[in-house]
Order: sequence, then C-alpha cells, then structure tokens
Amino acid sequence: MRHWLFKSEAETWSWEDQVARGAEGQEWDGVRNYQARNNMREMKVGDLGFFYHSQNAKAIVGVVEVIAEAHHDSSTEDARWECVDIRAVAPMPRAVTLDTCKSDERLSEMVLVNNSRLSVQPVTEAEWAVICELGGYEG
Repeated sequence: MRHWLFKSEAETWSWEDQVARGAEGQEWDGVRNYQARNNMREMKVGDLGFFYHSQNAKAIVGVVEVIAEAHHDSSTEDARWECVDIRAVAPMPRAVTLDTCKSDERLSEMVLVNNSRLSVQPVTEAEWAVICELGGYEG
C-alpha cells in the first residue's frame, strides 16, 4: 500500500463534503496537472491518503481511502484527464498544519513542504507515520 495527499480548497470541496459522500465516495475530479494525474494513475484500491485543506486552513484534516483506480474524469470530455475515487475514513484528531510540517525536521523532504502547489502528491511511509503521530491518528 502506498500513501498520498489530496489537496482541496475548503470552499470548493471540504472534508465535511467528503464525509457526506459516505461509502460511495467521490471522484477526485477537476485535476488539470500532469504530475498530479500521473500520481493518481499509480494509485491502487486500498491506498490511503491525507485530506488537506489548502488556502486558508493549510492543514491535514482527515484520512481517505482510494476506492476506484484511475479512470476518465467525468468533469471533462478530454481523454487526457483521469481521476480516482476516494472515500473518507476518519478525521484527523488534531489538524496538522503546513507550518507544523515545515517546522518538523523529519518532514523536510516531504513534497508538501517543498512543492505545496501540487494537488495530488505521494507521501512516504516515514512521512505518513510522522503526520499520524502529530495528528493523533492511530488508524
């Protein structure tokens, strides 16, 4: 299993919106960045990810699971764009802010710390463990 981070503006698609979709989950659609799309192409059902509120909050607020592998993004007719489906697993007991990530030496190589604009990014096993520790998530 691999780990990921999915970024969304809370005003556009929030953690609460994701939770409301229940077990059915939601397409992670609308991504128009090749690197982010390629990351989604690598995902497998059962992979876990962090749900990150960008813009104002700038914090990891939940954990999601990939429930459908890469397929055509239904928000466009352009065949170049694909997405995965994700479902909410659990809220992060304590939100982990970008500032916290940047100040923790163990996360100095994390994509979020070094390329905060990438909307879908990989998270290493070590980074996953650190974020879970910081956020109090024991899933």
